[in-house]
Amino acid sequence: MPHQVTPELVEAVRVRLARAGAEPTAAQVAVALRAERAVYGDAEILAVARALCADLIGAGPLEPLLAAPDVTDVLVNGPREVWVDDGHGLRLTPITFTDDAAVRRLAQRLAAAAGRRLDDASPYVDARLAGGVRLHAILPPIASGGTCVSLRLPPRRTFTLPDLVAAGTITPAAVPILTALVTTRRAFLISGGTGTGKTTLLSALLSLADPGERLLLVEDSAELRPLHPHVVRLESRPANLEGAGGVSLRDLVRQALRMRPDRLVVGEVRGAEMVDLLAALNTGHEGGCGTLHANTAADVPPRLEALGCAAGLSRQAVHSQLAAALDVVIHLTRSRVDGKRRVSEIRLLARTDDGLVQAIPAVTFTSDGHTRPGPAFAWLTGDAPPSSHPLPPPATPLARHRDTASGPAFGTAPGTASGVVSGTASGMAPSAVPGTASGMGPGAVPSAVPGTAGREPS
Repeated sequence: MPHQVTPELVEAVRVRLARAGAEPTAAQVAVALRAERAVYGDAEILAVARALCADLIGAGPLEPLLAAPDVTDVLVNGPREVWVDDGHGLRLTPITFTDDAAVRRLAQRLAAAAGRRLDDASPYVDARLAGGVRLHAILPPIASGGTCVSLRLPPRRTFTLPDLVAAGTITPAAVPILTALVTTRRAFLISGGTGTGKTTLLSALLSLADPGERLLLVEDSAELRPLHPHVVRLESRPANLEGAGGVSLRDLVRQALRMRPDRLVVGEVRGAEMVDLLAALNTGHEGGCGTLHANTAADVPPRLEALGCAAGLSRQAVHSQLAAALDVVIHLTRSRVDGKRRVSEIRLLARTDDGLVQAIPAVTFTSDGHTRPGPAFAWLTGDAPPSSHPLPPPATPLARHRDTASGPAFGTAPGTASGVVSGTASGMAPSAVPGTASGMGPGAVPSAVPGTAGREPS
C-alpha cells in the first residue's frame, strides 16, 4: 500500500536538500527520503520531487490553478484561503499552505524571479513574471491576516468578435458598430471595473485594424495580444531600490510618438500619461485607444478630468483636449450573479454649452440581449439630425476616413451603419426611437456633434 506524501515530509526533504545544496531531482529526493528513514516507491518519490520543484522554482501548491485553462486570477489570503476566478466569479479552493512562512517564501521567490525585493523593509511588491503573469504581494503586519498574494494571468488566447458573441460578451447587433469604430479610425476608450474584460475586448478590436498599420502598445504589463502582423510593445519599468532607472507610461507615450505609430494604444490610462495621449490624438495620431477604470460610461469624463488636473492641466484645458481627442466610450460590466462579462453601452463624447464634455448615450445593450438606441444613436449610425439644428452633415464625424478605412464606414447609406439600421438593429426593442431618451423629447440632440467638438471639418 503506497504511503501518503505529507506536507511535513516534503518540508523535511526540502530542508535536507537545502542544507546539502542539492537539486530536487528524483535521485536526490530518494537519498533524502532514505535519510528520513522513509521507504517509498517510485510514484511517491516522483510526487515529492514534483512538489519540491514547484515549491523551489515554481508556484508551489498554486501550480495546478495556474495551469487551469479558464483561471484568470489566483488570490491567496494567508495560508488557509486560496481563491480563484475562472470566469464564473470568485470561489474558494481546497488548497492550503502549511503556514504563513510557506506563503511568504512563495511570495519572496516570485518577487525575486521578477527582479524585485520583498522583505520587512519593502513589504509589498507589484511586478510582472515570466509569461505575463502580474504579481502583487504584501507581507504582515501590513496584511494582518497573513501574507497576501494576487496573481493575474494573461489571456491564454486572443478572442475574436465572433468568440465574444458566442461567450455573450457582445451581442450580434454590436459587431458592425464596433467594427466600424476601428475601420473608421475613431479614437475610443473601453471603460469598466476590474475583471470586466476590457483588455480582452481591446485586443479583439485591435485585431480588426488594417494589416498595413503599425500598432504601438504602451502598457505597465504586456497583456494586449492582438492578432495583427505589425505590433510594437513598450512596457514600463519601476525604479530600483535607489530610485533610479524607472520608465513611466508617460515616458513611453512620448517615445512611441517618435516611432511612427499608425495607432497609439495605452493599455490602461490611469495617470499623467493621459495628458500626452490626448495631446497625441489632437495632433494627427487618430485611431488611438486604451482602457480606463470607471464605474459607468458617464463617469469617464470626470475620471479623465481628475487625471488631467492631477497632472497639472486646468479643468477647461482637460475638456478642450478631451472634446477634440476622443470620440467614443465602450463600457463593460460584469454580472454579480453568474460573473458574465458584457458590453453594456456605447456613448459618444460631446461638448455641451458650458464647455464641459459629457458622455451621451448612443446605444445600450441590455442583459436580456436587446439593443436600445439613445439620443446619440443617429450620429453613431450616420442618420441626419433635425434640419433645424445647424450641425455638420451626419456622415462627417464618423466617416471622415472612408477613403482609407479597410471596412465599411458609418453612414454608408442613410440610416444604416454596416448593416445596422437606425432604430431596428437586431434585437432592438421596437419601442425605442432614435433621438429620444428618458427626459429628452423626440429630436433632442446634444449641442455639438459627439467626437467632433473642437475639430475642423475635413
